[in-house]
Amino acid sequence: MKEDWVSYLISWLLYDQPQAAQMVGYTNDQEHWKDYAVVIVPCGHLGKDWVCPTMEPPRIEANIIYTDIVYAAAFFTSRAEELIHPQRDAHGRFLAQYSMLGQHNRLLIPLLDEYARTLTKTLMRVCEEQHIDCPVSLPQPGYRHIYLSHDIDSLNQYRHLRGAVGGLIRGEGKRVWAAWKNIHEDTAYQGIETLVRLDEQCAASPQAEPIYFIKYTHGKGYDYPQYSHHSKAYQQLMPLLKQHQALLGVHSSYYGPGTSYPYSHHRSHYLKCSISDMAQLVNAGIRDDYTMMFADQCGFRLQTSRSVRWINPQTMELTPLTLHPLMIMDTTLASEQYMHLSEDEAYFYCEEMMEKVRQNHGDLCILWHNTTPNHNAYHWTLYSKLISLIH
Repeated sequence: MKEDWVSYLISWLLYDQPQAAQMVGYTNDQEHWKDYAVVIVPCGHLGKDWVCPTMEPPRIEANIIYTDIVYAAAFFTSRAEELIHPQRDAHGRFLAQYSMLGQHNRLLIPLLDEYARTLTKTLMRVCEEQHIDCPVSLPQPGYRHIYLSHDIDSLNQYRHLRGAVGGLIRGEGKRVWAAWKNIHEDTAYQGIETLVRLDEQCAASPQAEPIYFIKYTHGKGYDYPQYSHHSKAYQQLMPLLKQHQALLGVHSSYYGPGTSYPYSHHRSHYLKCSISDMAQLVNAGIRDDYTMMFADQCGFRLQTSRSVRWINPQTMELTPLTLHPLMIMDTTLASEQYMHLSEDEAYFYCEEMMEKVRQNHGDLCILWHNTTPNHNAYHWTLYSKLISLIH
């Protein structure tokens, strides 16, 4: 029901403090304003139609917030903007360049986190002025969670026909031969081992959690190359990941999600995931998704650094699916097609985002691939610097 997701969003904006949420009203009826410590005035669109919200600082008079921050939270976290704007790229993705966020250069500003601080501070102020015991507080700066996530798009670079032939054509015969003799000599498999070793530097932090997304695809078209979960290489990999207490997740097909999966964590291939795909993920038992970043620009696609339950913008159902905002992806930073940053530029861009996450007690989520070093000269050095910055 409507009340369920409105109550949820108010509690979420108050840093998941439900007792405090009961002191916040969401109503246009001025006769009821006296019943609440703080009132948010609805804009009239929530649950009826979707329009782009204002992105200005909220207007507040005494204990009344006239900017509908609940509607803004619903708009950005549900991905409702994709219902308004039809533009898509060749892969069917809604990109930053089509979004009001990219067009207005707002991807480095987590607006909803600012709204959360504003609402919390307003409630704290009113409670102090009225001598009410305040059931809410602002969280201290620091990462709530750190998700060091990795998509295993390929287990090996050379140990299949196309990779071997390509390597030979490029004059990499010695590498091809070494990889065929021993998978630990293959660059893609070495990439996984390098990620495990680098992530281990954060093992002492209880907030840090490595997650490896395993392909569950058909292996054709943009899903290529496919690897068997029964192969010797895969069977060698699993003990390594378990030894380092890594979570396992599903990397679903470019062509859409399936009906059931062995893991509840998920990321879509190519960051390609429509609203209808999200509904299918819910039906397939997925409970945690890590897809939410624009493929062409790093930043706060959901306008928050904090995990949030997904509201289906078509049905207005509060689903059991939690969205974990993805902020940084290796290929987006370096690709000539996307941001095309130098190593120094990429580092300072990431540093600024990471500081925003830390200040808002958010969930830092980074995506680094095991295969990207074949196309990006600074892949490992930048990741090492980011790991050191986290550590």
